[in-house]
Amino acid sequence: MDEIKGALEVTSTAILPQIKKLKEKSLVVQEDKTYNLSLIGKVLVEKMQPLVSIINVFEDNFDYWAERDFQGIPLSFRRRLGELGKCKLIQPDLDRMFELDPEIVDNLSKSSSILECIAYFDSSLISMCQELAREGVKLSFLVSEPVFEHYSEDYLKELQNILTFENVKFFLYSGELRIANLTATDRFVMISLFPKSQKHFDRESLISYEPSALQFGSELFDELLRTSTRITQVLHE
Repeated sequence: MDEIKGALEVTSTAILPQIKKLKEKSLVVQEDKTYNLSLIGKVLVEKMQPLVSIINVFEDNFDYWAERDFQGIPLSFRRRLGELGKCKLIQPDLDRMFELDPEIVDNLSKSSSILECIAYFDSSLISMCQELAREGVKLSFLVSEPVFEHYSEDYLKELQNILTFENVKFFLYSGELRIANLTATDRFVMISLFPKSQKHFDRESLISYEPSALQFGSELFDELLRTSTRITQVLHE
């Protein structure tokens, strides 16, 4: 009972009626002063945990999720969004809208491997990639076709230089990439989604440091790679 009260931060008076209901439904069994889940209770809890986890993810940043289009996330991964765990909302300053958040830059500089998926043009990405590549960081980039064409036109030499590094891989997504940005490293995962209205992209992102989030991000990136083609060189037109 002390463990239950401590975990839920409640009194005996508040919790005993609830335990009684669980016992009546054969979800909890009592042995002396110890309460345990029944076999039925254990089965239900195993199914309940993913639901509780995803509810917590949505509740922590409800306005963000409610206003975003996350249908670009494959269905099997939408069901796993609870694995993101505790997320922090990153909101760029209005006067630095097109600059990376200092927290993100710091974590990127400390990462040994980076998986980057991006569906919008970011002029700061090229210079950051070159610096990280020279430092030996393993980089894999997945971009939409319009974004790649933009980089090829405006940053051809820089793009050609990046592709010469053995620790850098570039992939072109076939089809419409509807996830604005996904960054998965060995330190954190960041995801940015387009708004449902498609009228204004504010570059707000969610960042998580949970171990389950790191695995989620890495596996989501691999899933997106299934419909992508690797680019090894960029030629002058």
